[in-house]
Amino acid sequence: MSAPQDASETLCEQVREARTRNSRLHIRASGSKDFLSDAATGDLESLEVRSHRGVVTYEPSELVITARCGTPIAEIHDTLAAQGQMLPFEPPAFGPHATLGGVVSAGLSGPRRPYSGSVRDAVLGVRLLTGRGECLQFGGQVMKNVAGYDVSRLVAGAWGTLGVLLDISLRVMPIPIRSLTLEQNVSAERALTLFSAWARQPLPVTAACHLGDSLYVRLSGGPAAIDEAARIVGGRELAGGDGFWEAIREHAHPFFAGNTPLWRLSVPPATPPLDLPGDCLLDWGGAQRWVVSDTPAQVVRAMAETAGGHATLFRHATPGVPRFHPLPPALSALQGRVRAALDPDGLFNPGHPIGVC
Repeated sequence: MSAPQDASETLCEQVREARTRNSRLHIRASGSKDFLSDAATGDLESLEVRSHRGVVTYEPSELVITARCGTPIAEIHDTLAAQGQMLPFEPPAFGPHATLGGVVSAGLSGPRRPYSGSVRDAVLGVRLLTGRGECLQFGGQVMKNVAGYDVSRLVAGAWGTLGVLLDISLRVMPIPIRSLTLEQNVSAERALTLFSAWARQPLPVTAACHLGDSLYVRLSGGPAAIDEAARIVGGRELAGGDGFWEAIREHAHPFFAGNTPLWRLSVPPATPPLDLPGDCLLDWGGAQRWVVSDTPAQVVRAMAETAGGHATLFRHATPGVPRFHPLPPALSALQGRVRAALDPDGLFNPGHPIGVC
């Protein structure tokens, strides 16, 4: 574990100077999530946050860790694993140098998300550098801004548009004693039926997806509970199950290869298979659907909306097509007011699309 480094005063000064010059800033750490933004950064000053790093406090008995934004997420994993603990939302890194700040700002969760909660659910508090050059603490002491918003939750998935995440406190959880991945050959329709049935039972499911003609489910917990759940779920044990879920999480599975647009659809889990051309991977027990398709964006998004969800053009975006699903007008206006309260001059990540990811 690297020695902690506190660069907050330097970052605050850089923000104040940029505001004085009426400059705009691109918050940057490792750049592992840059592929998800179409915002032009050529005319922006780079605000590098990787020097602000290290674990501030870690109380294994309290299941809480606080670390600085530039801390490599791999270091967080290693620190927790040494105490038999882990992050509950199983975040994708999308690169070997991904940082904690980038993970929280992107708000992306892995296969465990429906069963252990999202990034936002794990955030307990943050220290935030606002567009006024102020370092404010939110969460922990139940501090809120004057508008009454729980800022410590709002920053998860805000892509840095509300301020620079300096320190982040997260809830952690014990690593399960045992994990088992089972595979069985079923159709997508049958998989969705099984996902719904299992969700109504007290089964230790921690991941469930369908790809091709196969359903995959991960069970985690005590040996006796897993053996009983495996009897109910059925299927054969998948060798290298941990590697399979890592490949799904990090988009290293062959499904994600190629240059065809990759769509991420968020829909109610019981939604029947959508009539979209291309390959589809059902994840999160049916609630998250990855679709590789050349179908026009307006068709994909209309179909997602009809199902009660939204669609993000995650990779290989077509020029001129927004990546993020547009927000409803009322929600967009609310988001704009929150952004203006914390960054009134629009210093941070200007031009970053605001929408549903």
